[in-house]
Order: sequence, then C-alpha cells, then structure tokens
Amino acid sequence: MGEGKGNKKLDSLDKIYYDQLTWPEINEAVLAKKVVLLPIGSTEQHGHHLPLDTDNFLARGVCIAAAKQAPRETLIMPTIPYGYNEHALDFPGTIHVHYDHFIEYCLDVCKSVAHAGFERVIIVDGHGSNEHLCEFIARRATLETDALFASTMWTNLAVESFEAVRESGPGGAAHACELETSAYLYLDASRVQMEKAQDHYGGAAGKEGSKFLHVDLTKGWGPMKVVRWTSSATPTGVSGAPSLATSEKGQATVEGAAANLLAFLREFKAMPKGERVDHRAVQPASPTLPSLD
Repeated sequence: MGEGKGNKKLDSLDKIYYDQLTWPEINEAVLAKKVVLLPIGSTEQHGHHLPLDTDNFLARGVCIAAAKQAPRETLIMPTIPYGYNEHALDFPGTIHVHYDHFIEYCLDVCKSVAHAGFERVIIVDGHGSNEHLCEFIARRATLETDALFASTMWTNLAVESFEAVRESGPGGAAHACELETSAYLYLDASRVQMEKAQDHYGGAAGKEGSKFLHVDLTKGWGPMKVVRWTSSATPTGVSGAPSLATSEKGQATVEGAAANLLAFLREFKAMPKGERVDHRAVQPASPTLPSLD
C-alpha cells in the first residue's frame, strides 16, 4: 500500500505523514506533542545493483517502520534527498550539495518545524558524509529555537540487529554493501539487481587490511581518516560485500533500527529541555554571536 493510500478515514492523530496534514491538523499534532522525524539522505551511486535513492529510501523506510508502531506519537517529514557528495561525482547520477548550502537549507527546514510549534525533532540520516553535518544542524537548531533536536545515522541504531545476522568481515558493510543491500531487499526487492552485485573491500575512506584506515557501518571507523575520490578506490562504487545480502537480514536490520528509534523517540519526548543559566559576572552588549542575532 502506498504512503498516500488508506488514510482518508483516519483521525488526524493517526496520520504519520507531515505533508499529508492540513494546517489545522498540524496544530492538533503540535498539541499532541508529536515527535517529528526528518529523513535526510542523498542521491548517489550505489554500485551496479542498487538505485541512486538508496540512502533516501532506507532512512525513510526506518522512519516509517517506527512511526507505524506509534502513529499517535510521530510525524514523518518529506525526505531531504540531496546531501554532501563531492567525492562520488565521478559516478553518473550522483548529486552533490556544498556543505554550507546543505547546512543552511536543512537548518531552515528545522527552524520552520520549530516555528510551527513542535518541540522535539529527530534527524534520521541515511548518508555517511552527512552525519557530522546533521549533528551540527541539530545542535544549531536546538541553540537557535525553543525546540530540542537530535540526529543519528539510521545504521547507528541497527548495530546489534545487523551484527547478529551478518556474514561479512570488517569492511563488508560500508557502502552498497551487505547491510544496505539487505535492507533494500527487505523493503523492495523488485528494485535491487542482485545479479549485478559485486563485492569490493575498501573504498573512499577505507583500506583493506589497514590497522588505521577502515570504515564499516556497524563496526565503525579506524583511528585515522583519509577520504579520497570514490572512483580512485573502488571500480564499481561498492565498498563491502553485497553478494551476502538477503531479505531476511534486511528485515532484522530495519526492524532493529526502528525499535531503537522508537525507544529513543519516547525517551527524547519525555526529556526536559532545562533552563539556560548565564553564569557570567558581566554580560557584554557586544559582540553578538552571528548565529544568535
């Protein structure tokens, strides 16, 4: 069933899609203290076997899986589909947004949600190169509005569930890999071309066998970071072992991430913001911080 079907007879508080509400229904959601989920991803190459929308589709899919379990507590915003992606531009189809444009655009979206009256917003990222930028966006949005913002990359919520079913070694779950391919197979196998999946260990930020340079979505980064052009490090754009992917692994991964997202959402909703206390002996009139003027 599509996202827009089956909602006509629902009470407004049972609707989970932000953009399918009327403005009076937005007010009802605000008064109900719904937590807003904002998926952010990228339009990026994912090898020969996965579509360009992988990061968007998976981040949103986890949000939907969580929201369907608690529709009266959550709202899912439209996905922001483009991210910071300069390193992958050698692969056709990849879209790159400069980091300052990306930060300010996403921050404007977040501030607009706070302006509507929502008090808790979670950014759910699907693209590794957005991760630190999303953390910065959430931090600024919290400091510059009356709401609280949190951010995560959805795979951070799937570590235990994926590790319980994975077969690949370190580096097997980095990009267009065992993890992402499994999740896509579970959510929509018809769009995955498994016959074209090719394993490749190492990638833009990893080096097979290195003690210092390695990256894996659930095993983490090595102690050093060197990010190269993706095309210089992998012939297909893959970093990992997509050949080991299965729908069953994807189900465990997505459901585990959704369960953790929902658990945090409830903790976050109950978290007091606290009152700011200025401990300075003297409060200077200037300078005014640029982001707070």
